[in-house]
Amino acid sequence: MNKRKATYVAALAAAGALLLSACGGESTATDTASAPATAASGEFPTSGSGVVNLYNWTDYIDPALLDKFEAETGIEVILDTFDSNETLLAKLQSGATGYDIIMPSDYMVEQMIGLGMLQEVDVASFPNGKYIAPEFMDVYFDPGRKFTGPYMYGTTGIACNTKLEPECENIKSWKDLFTGNYPKVNALKDQVEIVSAALRATGVPASDLCTTDTAKYVAAEEMLAGFKPDVIDNDGGNERMITGQVSIRTSWNGDTHRMKMENPDIIFIYPSEGLNFWSDHMAIPVGAPNTDNAKIFINWLMDPANMAAASNFSGYNNAITGTADLMNDELKNDPGVIVPEENKALLSPIPNCGEEARELYTQVFTTWLDSQ
Repeated sequence: MNKRKATYVAALAAAGALLLSACGGESTATDTASAPATAASGEFPTSGSGVVNLYNWTDYIDPALLDKFEAETGIEVILDTFDSNETLLAKLQSGATGYDIIMPSDYMVEQMIGLGMLQEVDVASFPNGKYIAPEFMDVYFDPGRKFTGPYMYGTTGIACNTKLEPECENIKSWKDLFTGNYPKVNALKDQVEIVSAALRATGVPASDLCTTDTAKYVAAEEMLAGFKPDVIDNDGGNERMITGQVSIRTSWNGDTHRMKMENPDIIFIYPSEGLNFWSDHMAIPVGAPNTDNAKIFINWLMDPANMAAASNFSGYNNAITGTADLMNDELKNDPGVIVPEENKALLSPIPNCGEEARELYTQVFTTWLDSQ
């Protein structure tokens, strides 16, 4: 792991313990009644009209929060959703140009910047850029926050219903999950998450998750060969866990938190081989038709009151100061969300691999899907 990524992990772990300093929760929304509709060159836009087209993960922002934005700014949010970073990338690479704001994860931000797909809008200079926690400012994928504003962050582990699956307490690792032949299992449809977990399960350390050693991918493929989930999908998994249709699921920790709020028999497991720590971010793609409206939305959502509301809905922590006191107690006290001290060493950044390794990930993932 390089030094900048190691620093980023330390920052995330610290924030996971809710050590972000609180700056109060008062709204900092600008009075837009008499402001011009379009910003002059070099000025931050203070009001807008029309629409902003948001391309976000499924079920990842409160519709009531979008209604609040529309009421306060007069800008209508048109929401479209995706189910993985790779879907997002493929959609934009196919020529889709109608989106104003996208929500890529950290490793995908780095890829998109390298591909020239994101506008450099200097988010740190936005009026609410002052609320970005200092430890989240000089991040490895976007130093100085030139391209992105922070949204949520979390981990990817295992959700288990202790009432329906008596073996939950014995599932302590990715290897246990992949080789346990458990009934009523679901899995995320995410090649980076699944393949990196299989690599970890076969002994590959976090520092080598972008290996190009084909033998290690063969071992991961063999590990996954016997793993036959009933459903492989990013959408609908929460409901299946809550209702008891499913007993075990590879799961994002915020999703698991939301499950637990409706079904307290569900727990979040930190696999002993380690797990990915990721973060999602607001960015404006090149060619966005409503750039000023996108800037207004990003700035508005970085207001502590609004970001706290986003956390309370999504079940994830965030990197905006002043939100901690505004978050639900259930969220702040959930060890699946607020990483316990003894589990922090298990966390490492979600791997952003080179082209050769990404092709190997795709090969292993596709082979696994085709075998189901």
